[in-house]
Amino acid sequence: MKSKNLFEIGSSLDTDSAWSLQKQEEAKPLLVLKKPNEHALVFMMEKRRGKAVSLVGEFFVSSEVLKELCSKLKKNLGVGGTCKDGWLEFQGECREKLKVLLKKEGYRTKS
Repeated sequence: MKSKNLFEIGSSLDTDSAWSLQKQEEAKPLLVLKKPNEHALVFMMEKRRGKAVSLVGEFFVSSEVLKELCSKLKKNLGVGGTCKDGWLEFQGECREKLKVLLKKEGYRTKS
């Protein structure tokens, strides 16, 4: 991508765009909301500071629905966790239990 040279001979410095150093093309894509049965959730496990963390995602629902789902799953599993950027994170190795609980909620999973 070729960048536009804002400071050429005879260019006007009166406009705000001449002084802008940020890329104007950096816009966040809109979140596409999906029904639970249209998801294809992926389950992963990571080690963080020597502890196991189970990850589930990516969810395409509103943040309120995701927080509600996270809270419900944490209570059923008896573990701590959080939701970040459309992904749910849970403490410990609980991927198999998560698959069962999410299928009861109507979500699809990848094999």
